[in-house]
Amino acid sequence: MTGVPLSVLDLAPISAGGDAPTALRNTIDLARAAERWGYRRFWVAEHHFVGVASSAPAVLIGQIAAATTTIRVGAGAVQLGYTTAAAVVESFGTLAAFHPGRIDLGVGRSARRRSGTETPRPEEGPRDWREVDGVVIPPPFDLRPVLNADRARATGSVLQQPDAVTPDFVAQVDDILAMLDGSYRIDGFDVHAVPGEQTGLSPWIFGSSKGTSARLAGQRGLPFVASYHITPGTALDAVDAYRDAFVPSRYLSRPYLVVSADVVVAEDTATARHLASSYGHWVYSIRAGEGAIPYPDPDHCAPLTDEQLAVVNDRVATQFVGDPDEVADRLAALQRVTGADELVVTSIAYRHRDRLRSHELLAKRWGLGQ
Repeated sequence: MTGVPLSVLDLAPISAGGDAPTALRNTIDLARAAERWGYRRFWVAEHHFVGVASSAPAVLIGQIAAATTTIRVGAGAVQLGYTTAAAVVESFGTLAAFHPGRIDLGVGRSARRRSGTETPRPEEGPRDWREVDGVVIPPPFDLRPVLNADRARATGSVLQQPDAVTPDFVAQVDDILAMLDGSYRIDGFDVHAVPGEQTGLSPWIFGSSKGTSARLAGQRGLPFVASYHITPGTALDAVDAYRDAFVPSRYLSRPYLVVSADVVVAEDTATARHLASSYGHWVYSIRAGEGAIPYPDPDHCAPLTDEQLAVVNDRVATQFVGDPDEVADRLAALQRVTGADELVVTSIAYRHRDRLRSHELLAKRWGLGQ
């Protein structure tokens, strides 16, 4: 198949009974393999206090970039609500100095909102399941109970200084852009991020709906990543909002869109479905408010109850599971429906060898490296 480029998004997942050092070594191993197989980029997510080890993306990116030679490496995405524009520009400027031309700076909004405000209600959208040219679009899932859970509030508070107020996301992105091009001023003073300024970093915006992130990416002429794998019910809305808002910039003359998908590929459909059979349990742990648990062993998972399945069905139904032909066909449909310039796939499995094999089989079927 000759298609758009494929990239990898990885969370450094910890398997049940495993530990963070093993998960991090597995991520390095996967990145080396992804480079060999022809994937364009290797993104690492940012998550905290859960059963994944990608909590310090800049540090992990440095290790991955040092262990590889050609693949681009980036954050998918830095959660700006937990940091400052200066810290982001300086840390990624340092990475770019060591690995020029290979670092991608992806940013997104964190779950923690400005003090005194409520988590927004889900945007209005279709409430019935539908299918668009082979792409399943479930009803939007209401994340407010997850984001407003006591555990999420408590752990989120640890990531900021006491009484800190999260800056406006648009303002933070504008500060990053100004620091990167050398035009940043504060209280009448020129302030230069060293390292960071004039490094050639091109920021990416990650988003899940037709809200602020998609519109901002378009208005600033930046590349945009729509998270179909997390929010399949609103990802197409995000794509439309990005394109509608796009204004050419020094970064892009036309929109550049990446769409994500969660995949599990095996030699045959039955094996792939077995490997993915504990995915719903993992997603349920997130949506039940306890945070992502270490990834369960599918050999020892009882089926989800009807009540549990109702909580995660949108994610389970939109996971791309099957043999290489089945998954490639579904990815091709996703690309066709969204017009994506690039797809990014994330694959989680209990055994590292199965995760490696999933990426390898997909790369060969997609025709990467040819």
